[in-house]
Amino acid sequence: MVGESKKDKIRDMLKGIELYNPNNLTILLQYLDEQCADNHYDLEANLTILRLYQFRMNTEFGEEELDKDAIKKVIIKILLKALTALPNTDFILCKSLIHPSLLDEETNNDDELKHVLNLHQLLETCNFEEFWTVLRTEPAVYLNITGFEDSIRKFICYVVKITYQTMRKDLLGKILGGLDETQLKYWIKINEWEEKESEFVFISNQEELIKSKNIKEKIEFDNVARVVAAYAKQ
Repeated sequence: MVGESKKDKIRDMLKGIELYNPNNLTILLQYLDEQCADNHYDLEANLTILRLYQFRMNTEFGEEELDKDAIKKVIIKILLKALTALPNTDFILCKSLIHPSLLDEETNNDDELKHVLNLHQLLETCNFEEFWTVLRTEPAVYLNITGFEDSIRKFICYVVKITYQTMRKDLLGKILGGLDETQLKYWIKINEWEEKESEFVFISNQEELIKSKNIKEKIEFDNVARVVAAYAKQ
């Protein structure tokens, strides 16, 4: 676990000119590993890592001095952590700070990076069954991210909750990663859903989620008087 003193030190690194201090990179990389191991998340710290890499790769000799393979491994960790923050747009923000040379399809032969980008696309398009299939073709990519699968399931549950009123239980189990009966009951319970008969799960009444809003418009008497006067002159 990350101690309070270290958290304070990290916060100081994320202020002012310290954001661009390359000497902070080693500590920030250690902090990223701790995020992966302890299942916590610090977007600002991870964005700072990406900014430092981008800055160094934009210098005259930066690309020659840096180990691109090592950088890509760090980027993959950051992107996977950003996936756990869906539906927030952290992934897109992180991707925008990756140096273009690392994303160039002609020069980028890193299958793991392409794999993670594909995972994001599948989640964004709600192709959940395909997501789990693709994810498990490269288990080594994400297994060091503690709580990764459950974080994705929370996002899928969020999408289900705002989209469905009722869903087949077998389909729900599939889009949550092929859960067995016991695991599925756990996710139904924590989301306060309700099993209907033996085949369906009641999610929510979408009509009850729609809230009417009264719009009040304040019109001054002087404004009305000017309109009436202008009309009377016609």
